[in-house]
Amino acid sequence: MEIDPQLVKQLREKTNAGMMDCKRALAETGGDLEKAETALRTKGIAGASKKAARATKEGIVASYIHLQGKVGVLVEVNCETDFVAKNEGFREFVKDITLHIAAAHPLYVSRDEVPEKLVESERAIYEAQVQGKPENVISKIVAGKLDKFYSTVCMLEQGFIKNPDQTVKELVATKIAALGENIVIRRFTRYLVGEPLSSEAALASGAAEAA
Repeated sequence: MEIDPQLVKQLREKTNAGMMDCKRALAETGGDLEKAETALRTKGIAGASKKAARATKEGIVASYIHLQGKVGVLVEVNCETDFVAKNEGFREFVKDITLHIAAAHPLYVSRDEVPEKLVESERAIYEAQVQGKPENVISKIVAGKLDKFYSTVCMLEQGFIKNPDQTVKELVATKIAALGENIVIRRFTRYLVGEPLSSEAALASGAAEAA
């Protein structure tokens, strides 16, 4: 079927997808703009894992100060090219990530960063809470509680503050689909005025154990 160039233009503006991808999606959906956008995003999300192996040596470091200077955030988000690093959509996404960090207070980017000692400590607590139940039931309950723990402390598994029904990981996937490059939230720091430094926390913990 003949595709209206104006529809192709609108779809490109909404998704940042290539012209041929937009034309193909519109052809497949009978010229329905909303269905074509959904198709593009679905395909992009499905292909995000394929892009995950690509090197991300460009990107930006962004900052955010909130609550009259009481909370501050620094985050590094990487992409593949300087072209995308300068893209308004990419920069808006990074800004949203700084807002999310300030509001949701994640401790780690992903599960891989959570210290094994902490995971084992949480696991022991959960196992103690369900003592007396059958072993197969215990393992399922503990696994579920650990998933809940990860969704609390790991940014990628938290519900995005602007859309709690979507995780940050899913948000990243949609941006990979829209921009056509691998995107990685590499690291972040969150400061809160008056919070204990890690060294102070360690000293306090040691003093409590000694007591």
